[in-house]
Amino acid sequence: MPTRMRFTTWRPLATAATAALTATLLTPSAAHGTPRESAPRESRPVHSYDTAVREAVWVDTGLDGDGDGSTDRVAVDIVRPREPAEQGRKVPVIMEASPYYSCCGRGNESQRKSYDAQGDVVSMPLYYDNYFVPRGYAFVAVDLAGTSRSDGCVDVGGRSDVRSAKAVVDWLNGRGRAYTTRTGTTRATAGWTNGRTGMIGKSWDGTIANGVAATGVEGLETIVPISAISSWYDYYFAKGAPLYDSGPDWLSQYVNSPEARARCGAVQRRLAEGAPRTGDWTPLWTERDHLRNAGKVRASVFLVHGMQDLNVRMQHVGPWWKALGRNGVARKIWLSQTGHVDPFDFRRATWVKTLHRWFDHELMGYDNGIDREPMADIERHPDQWVTSKVWPPRGTDAVRLNTAQGSRPGVGTLGLRPGKGTETFTDDPRQSETDWAARIDLTTPDKAGFVTRPLTRDLRLAGSSEVTVSATPTTPTAHLSAVLVDLGPATIRDYADAAEGITTLPDRTCWGPSTSGDSSCYQETRARNADVDATIVSRGWADLGNHADDLAGRPLTPGKRYTITLDLAATDHVIPAGHRLALIVAGTDKDLIDPPADTPSLTLDLSRTFVRVPLTGGAAAFARATAGAHAGASAAAELTGVRDPRTARRLPEESR
Repeated sequence: MPTRMRFTTWRPLATAATAALTATLLTPSAAHGTPRESAPRESRPVHSYDTAVREAVWVDTGLDGDGDGSTDRVAVDIVRPREPAEQGRKVPVIMEASPYYSCCGRGNESQRKSYDAQGDVVSMPLYYDNYFVPRGYAFVAVDLAGTSRSDGCVDVGGRSDVRSAKAVVDWLNGRGRAYTTRTGTTRATAGWTNGRTGMIGKSWDGTIANGVAATGVEGLETIVPISAISSWYDYYFAKGAPLYDSGPDWLSQYVNSPEARARCGAVQRRLAEGAPRTGDWTPLWTERDHLRNAGKVRASVFLVHGMQDLNVRMQHVGPWWKALGRNGVARKIWLSQTGHVDPFDFRRATWVKTLHRWFDHELMGYDNGIDREPMADIERHPDQWVTSKVWPPRGTDAVRLNTAQGSRPGVGTLGLRPGKGTETFTDDPRQSETDWAARIDLTTPDKAGFVTRPLTRDLRLAGSSEVTVSATPTTPTAHLSAVLVDLGPATIRDYADAAEGITTLPDRTCWGPSTSGDSSCYQETRARNADVDATIVSRGWADLGNHADDLAGRPLTPGKRYTITLDLAATDHVIPAGHRLALIVAGTDKDLIDPPADTPSLTLDLSRTFVRVPLTGGAAAFARATAGAHAGASAAAELTGVRDPRTARRLPEESR
């Protein structure tokens, strides 16, 4: 088998291909031979949105998910500029595949598709068509199998979900079959496109983009996954600890169309049976693990995520990002302080400009310099952004920080010296990470806390942490939580608020032309902030029963010591001088994981309990930041943080 080349930077387009693409995107005067001073650096809105072609096709997936004896067809709504096709020119495609177009809506205003009497789309959710179609792109919106006007059944990240979108990419590149109606035999072709496709989407939609990219399908040039899942197991479990009280069968039932609900009982049963609440890994999770196929990814990736997203958590970022890097994938990343929020609603003008440049570079071949700019944008404070040339920054190393007993029970120390002593706590499912952080300097029965001295220099954490816990339980079942906390006053986005860090305003701004049926104007937003004394930096969870095997749990023997490593989610956070870094180890994190069957007490062996933290500058940076620091008197009162995290949400309940 031929070896496919890997690239550590953006892949240069062939000169001839670039020239051909550029020729298709000139202004009308340039296209007819009028001299130009220089090659364009961006696509311009030279095409009419009002007269754009609006059409629907049904693409054959080759699957029969609903078992009706016919292969499933998925509905594909298309908006494309009329002028290029009339002039014999072909255009690239921006595509979003979603289960939400009819059930739940898209964007901060929960928009749904609407249709005219002929079945062609009138109103397309979001601004992608309004903004990009006049600039020479087609926008394609795919209803996943089992949703809206599509056949089949939703299988929540499985073969049907991914094949729904991949089949469309194949059709756009001349490799698939499509029809002009859902049941007819008249074929539809995509002669208007050059096949170069970019996928975008938030939440489930972005997850589909990850899944299609992981098939290695030709013609998919780039993906922009926003708040997206990289492994569906990690959406439901953390090393056996359940994050939700239901499984993928609930999600499937929620978004399936009424017709699909009536015919997809067998799929529902397979989802329920294949995802037991034990948290054990099954073949169902293997099929839905995009990480294992990261080596097939050909598309570049522009990843966006909220560092306080408690729906699709940051655990989906670190492993995926690393796997893409090992594969030599061209990457860019934005990390915000928000929860599950689209960048259109936390950094709108900069986002639209950046996305425009990204697609121009990746799909149209413009040399606009975006590939030579910093890889990462990080929101350090509300609406205050910094960049990193690469991410994590060079010189970032995992530093082992050890736990040790302090002067009071449950109030220990964290540092480079070897750990010692023991601490004991009892699981209290009524307590959350914010409760633990608020009482970090107080002895409480529900947690063990370990704190550095106040820092004398800023300390940057960038990447994923790991906490190794050596614990002796009193019961056959036990769950663990580990939390990193920045102790000190700060103003942060209020991610625990219902809007997860934004406030929606009445004023609207417009992003492209509108029609009578499709407005490009959306309500503005601003940051919703909170003043706090403690900021949660990163979190991780595990079932102690998974101590010997990440993929399967087993009962514990009370009184026996076990060691397990908890994976903490990726982050990028600076702990300022004067603040302290804390590690909290506890049981059930209220509303973020479900409690175990028992109510255990756990005794930690501090000589074997430690955290590995990705510090820019490594151990030397930590030593400098703590040199000359004095312990001082710890507070005897509670600290202020955000309100308790809201009850964990499943994807459809979050339509932003």
